[in-house]
Amino acid sequence: MRYTPADELKRRIARFQSMLRQEGLDGALIVQNADLFYFSGTIQRAHLYIPAEGKALLMVKRNLERARRESALEQIVPLDNPKELPAMLDAYGFGVPVRLGLELDVLPVVHFQRYQKLFAASRLEDASGLIRRARAVKTPFELERLAEAAELCRIVFGNVPRSLRAGMTELELAAEVEACFRRHGHQGLTRTRGFNMDISYGHTLSGANLAMPSFFEGPIGGVGLNPSFSMGSGTKAIGRDEPIMVDQVGIIDGYGVDKSRVFCMGRLPAHLERAHSVALEILAGIREKARPGVTGGELFAYALQKAKEYGLADHFMGHKEKVAFVGHGVGIELDELPVLAKGATMALEEGMVFALEPKFVFPEGAVGIEDTFVVGANGLERITSFDEGIIYLP
Repeated sequence: MRYTPADELKRRIARFQSMLRQEGLDGALIVQNADLFYFSGTIQRAHLYIPAEGKALLMVKRNLERARRESALEQIVPLDNPKELPAMLDAYGFGVPVRLGLELDVLPVVHFQRYQKLFAASRLEDASGLIRRARAVKTPFELERLAEAAELCRIVFGNVPRSLRAGMTELELAAEVEACFRRHGHQGLTRTRGFNMDISYGHTLSGANLAMPSFFEGPIGGVGLNPSFSMGSGTKAIGRDEPIMVDQVGIIDGYGVDKSRVFCMGRLPAHLERAHSVALEILAGIREKARPGVTGGELFAYALQKAKEYGLADHFMGHKEKVAFVGHGVGIELDELPVLAKGATMALEEGMVFALEPKFVFPEGAVGIEDTFVVGANGLERITSFDEGIIYLP
């Protein structure tokens, strides 16, 4: 089992502390699993206090032994009851924070109300934007984990042609894909920050099911198996001469990349082949234009304009229901910053990582591509790799 090194945690916390000071916050109290993992290296049930100045304090409800083994933070202490939080901060020299940051984008209201009572003398403010900005720029350590996740995807996608056969159901193919992921170290959980944005490993869909919109904020949906999780693979038999899209999140040591490829047994209609070529052109164009300082909104506008030039705007990023993005940040969560979306004003920075997914959706299916890239000083550098074209099988 691999743990996050102490110097890595120090760098992450120092970057965040600089943001806290710029915003005039005295500190931030962090409880959400993804953020806990990023700043402490563990997701044991705990409160992590990061002061604007000084060492972070991890206060653990359960399990203290595992937290001390998994986290390289210097100050890890037991916390029997959250009511002890103010006293604990005072005991470690932090006093009562005047302005206290919380993860208000994900924190349940009932928890927020408890913190209001506990920190009655403090002004509770939203620090989630700062946290997400800090996490958006990946460190070399994180990029190593993402490269390993990309290698996992390469292995799994390479196994698809050996698993695929006419007449098998989407669910059967998904089971083969997911089993391959697990055999090679996938953690079995895909984290998302968005409320109710549940997802498993990703999508394995075919034909008209690719055009079925769902609750999930994505260009393709699928019917799923039942209304409790009405997305993803269903019992539809996979046929010949129709698109099969494998859109999966490969995850190693908590870090995930997003990747899609189109397979087909036989041959796709000419209009789908043409649309796939346009998707590749959009991806190549964004790779040329994406530099530090360019906004996600500018890149989405370029992609949409290209789709219009080819007469494909009605099919770009959805059919019956569209999404207004062509890329999204990835890392510990599937929906990180930056977002290449309509009107997005966040500028790209060196070290940001995002999945770029130009796709076209038709009533009879969908085509397109998705790969994960890191923003370099001179442009995008590909993390995931595989044959970009439609992968035809006998």
